[in-house]
Amino acid sequence: MSRIQATFARLAAEGRKALIPFVTTGDPFPETTVPLMLAMAEAGADVIELGVPFSDPMADGPVIQRAAERAVKAGIGLARVLADVAEFRRSNQATPVVLMGYANPIERYGIERFVLDAKASGVDGVLVVDYPPEECEAFAALLKAQELDPIFLLAPTSSEARMQRIGQIASGYVYYVSLKGVTGAGHLNTAAVAEMIPRIRRHVSTPVGVGFGIRDAATARAVADVSDAVVIGSRLVELLEVQPRDNVAQTGAQFIREIRAALDA
Repeated sequence: MSRIQATFARLAAEGRKALIPFVTTGDPFPETTVPLMLAMAEAGADVIELGVPFSDPMADGPVIQRAAERAVKAGIGLARVLADVAEFRRSNQATPVVLMGYANPIERYGIERFVLDAKASGVDGVLVVDYPPEECEAFAALLKAQELDPIFLLAPTSSEARMQRIGQIASGYVYYVSLKGVTGAGHLNTAAVAEMIPRIRRHVSTPVGVGFGIRDAATARAVADVSDAVVIGSRLVELLEVQPRDNVAQTGAQFIREIRAALDA
């Protein structure tokens, strides 16, 4: 059982839902990433999604695009991402870390080398936004061979066939993109999410996390009522980008505590 699977199993036994924050590696400052990860884990984050900076983050809205631009400008690449995970692991062996990003940095790094180095650094799962399941079964098999979970996106427009295909190869959890659009876009319709989750569960046996458009505790609680996990990215990144260096970890932890309290209420 992977660290992600063990985390979801423990939460299910406790009757609780997973809180999964997303932050971009190296943003808002290169040296704040690991302290921020540690602070969020201490505050109640169950899994941490760590964004791999990329110059053309096509699925992301302006908030996370700005974060990626700042990180790229600061020289943060995939090697630094893995080094930050390894540093995090020296203090935290329990909280799963998922790398979320795009195919280009992984392919430039070398796919097989990436998988081996990700395992060695302490990564638990990988979500590549622009790797559709039908084109990356070999990549998913490489991940699973190293006991890493391949995680996939589903959207409101996903067909039954796509759900079934993802259900066959995904592990850890699947990430349901609750909005048609980019990260941080639009207004989340929780009723539509509640209608979609049972359709996904007919094809997918792994836990279902929901993200895109969750910006506050009330919305997080409503989504948690119908899913296994809540993923929050844009609102958190937006809060962090205006903080001075010494306040980043504290701000992230406070936000996580507020969402965690709402999920556990």
